[in-house]
Amino acid sequence: MSGNTVCQNIRVSGVVQGVGFRPFVWRLAKELGLAGWVRNDSRGVEIEVCGAAAQVQSLIDRLGNDAPPLAKVNTVVTRDAAPAGHTGHDFVIVDSRSGRAATMIAHDTAVCRDCLAEVFEPSSRRWRYAFANCTNCGPRYTISRGLPYDRVRTSLKPFVMCPKCQHEYRQPENRRFHAEANCCPKCGPQLFLLDGEGHPLPDDPIAGALALLQQGKIVAIKGLGGFHLVCDARNAVAVALLRERKQRDEKPFVVMLANAPSAATFVQMGIGEPGLLTLATRPAILIRKRANCDAALPGVAPGLAWLGVMLPYTPLQFLLFHEAAKRPPGMGWIERAQDLALVMTSANPGGEPLVIGNSEALLRLYGIADAFLMHDREIVNRCDDSVARITSGGLQFIRRARGYTPRAIKLPLAGPSVLAVGGWFKNTICVTRGDEAFVSPHIGDLDNAAVCEFLEENVVQMVKMLGVDPAIVAHDLHPDFHSTHFAAECAQRWNVPLLGVQHHHAHAAAILAEHAIQGRTLALALDGVGIGSDGAAWGGELLRVDGERFQRLGSLMPLALPGGDRAAAEPWRMAASALHRLGRGSEIAERFAAQHAAPAVAQMLSGGVNCPPTSSMGRLFDAAAGLLGITQVMAYEGQAAMLLEGLAQRYGDVLPLDMGWEIAGDRLDLLPLLAVLADEKNAERGAAVFHATLIAALGDWLRVLVPGEQVVVGSGGCFLNQVLVRGLRARLSAQGMRIIEARQLPPNDGGLSLGQAWVALQHLARH
Repeated sequence: MSGNTVCQNIRVSGVVQGVGFRPFVWRLAKELGLAGWVRNDSRGVEIEVCGAAAQVQSLIDRLGNDAPPLAKVNTVVTRDAAPAGHTGHDFVIVDSRSGRAATMIAHDTAVCRDCLAEVFEPSSRRWRYAFANCTNCGPRYTISRGLPYDRVRTSLKPFVMCPKCQHEYRQPENRRFHAEANCCPKCGPQLFLLDGEGHPLPDDPIAGALALLQQGKIVAIKGLGGFHLVCDARNAVAVALLRERKQRDEKPFVVMLANAPSAATFVQMGIGEPGLLTLATRPAILIRKRANCDAALPGVAPGLAWLGVMLPYTPLQFLLFHEAAKRPPGMGWIERAQDLALVMTSANPGGEPLVIGNSEALLRLYGIADAFLMHDREIVNRCDDSVARITSGGLQFIRRARGYTPRAIKLPLAGPSVLAVGGWFKNTICVTRGDEAFVSPHIGDLDNAAVCEFLEENVVQMVKMLGVDPAIVAHDLHPDFHSTHFAAECAQRWNVPLLGVQHHHAHAAAILAEHAIQGRTLALALDGVGIGSDGAAWGGELLRVDGERFQRLGSLMPLALPGGDRAAAEPWRMAASALHRLGRGSEIAERFAAQHAAPAVAQMLSGGVNCPPTSSMGRLFDAAAGLLGITQVMAYEGQAAMLLEGLAQRYGDVLPLDMGWEIAGDRLDLLPLLAVLADEKNAERGAAVFHATLIAALGDWLRVLVPGEQVVVGSGGCFLNQVLVRGLRARLSAQGMRIIEARQLPPNDGGLSLGQAWVALQHLARH
């Protein structure tokens, strides 16, 4: 080599496997006339390059600046390397090397337009092929068994590439160059259609499945991270049947539509919402309904102001819409409104984990699905659909899973690995490595053995995939949660400390972690319920958070929980509690005569028997919904608050009640507001008055308790309520205070594990 040549060993970390990074490096090196090699290993991507100093530096600079769209480069570290026989301009991709993991697998991504163009081109060898993908799109996390990301460690291993696919895989100029999931109809996975008993149906799988859907049948369709249960969203009988079979009485369904113009038929698109629908990550987006939506999609999202809308993200899903459009050639049809509307709900009967296996589907979905549209590519990692909505601050998650897991959240502090196991509802787990936090996909509510087992599987899988040995295990303070018991087992097995983290401290800490905020911070935690450090049921709290410590500055005035936890599912009980506090307990039995337990509840409240107090904001919402007659018993967690929010949204802006609240010491008492709602005959107006008065009361409470504060963290499930948050944001802004909200995770219990992990990491740093 000439004397002007320099050699560098370069290590790139981040999301750099399964995203076309090695082909990108290869093309860049060729363009710059450099020699050397690039490979995947368990730590990321390693490059050795030799050439003119300026060209080598250009490559280093462009690794981060020009990286492929699916990549996320965290660090580029260089060191001098000795010349290793590189001559001329030979640059190659070499075999991967295993070892202790220090990188992470990429998330799944919607099929790209280039692949779709092949699927809808009759002359293409991938015409109507349901598994087209390339380095820019397709499954990653859900097909991966481990690192480095190579075909042999994915569920594509059994499918040997045909000569044409091999040629694409080896052609540097081809977008499928080193695309590990590359395949075609000749060598890749295949679709098949089975009836409800598991017998093959002779029809073309796509055409047959669509025909069944149009006949009002329920079809289980295998997706990226699990099966969906699918029916015609316009067919009231089919939707009702799906609800009956899935035992999902009123909880809203997500609807899949071909494109944004199709969605505009049912929802009022706001600024930015069409763009969210077409994100490569394809979350389901909650969008405000049009007036005709419930009539056009009967029973899909009853009583709510928003509809969950999702666009297709796999070739298989696109092919259903293509078939309904009569198989037009080319891409033009994708931009035009289509009539087909499909309920696309997770195939998890009885709240169990998502079904992922073919045999498992035939067993667990028997009697629910009339037919099964399956394929023979294994799903390795369960991953539900993500759900989000747009706010003035950007995208807000309601459920974070497919398309975003296992993206790392950068922490402001590095330290030993931490495992945090979350709470009871909407469980996730979090594992940290260095200064990165990896939050699992949505696991679910820990109310059945299968979900608890799924939680344990996630812990084993993530610890193994990240190649870490946790130094501490964090959990919620509630002693009866399965996650708490399992945390204790893990700590004992690994011989590491166990740390209980108060629920609302963890809620606030999750937001502090993702925004890289350290030091003393004010936090407003508004949610359903969490065990306080005094053993009571908290849920409407003003906290001062300082790393691993917190101080309770104030709370809502407690209401009694008649019947304990049962009151969380029956808003009429919270309404009865409010009436009792108002001195109107004699009204309970008559007012709630439809509830056979009403006389007993009145007696319980009168005698203070089995009526523990709670400062929960969620239970205050329940009391308001019960007093207004919106719902007496909830069909799903959070329903009363969601219905209340929808009614307030429909009614519009109102002024808050004068004297609608009192501040007694450090407590905010909204009993005067509840007294007005108890006599309100118009539920929509009452819902609007409730929200407006609550917003004004919270602003006044903060003004009195923490005058001069400029920043407050807003956390807890109530921060999913956009009527509340929009109003609170405006009110506090007028008072000179800014709210910091969850962005990378939901503000509800889906983000709890990150907060627990962040508290534990700071605990380790101090001890």
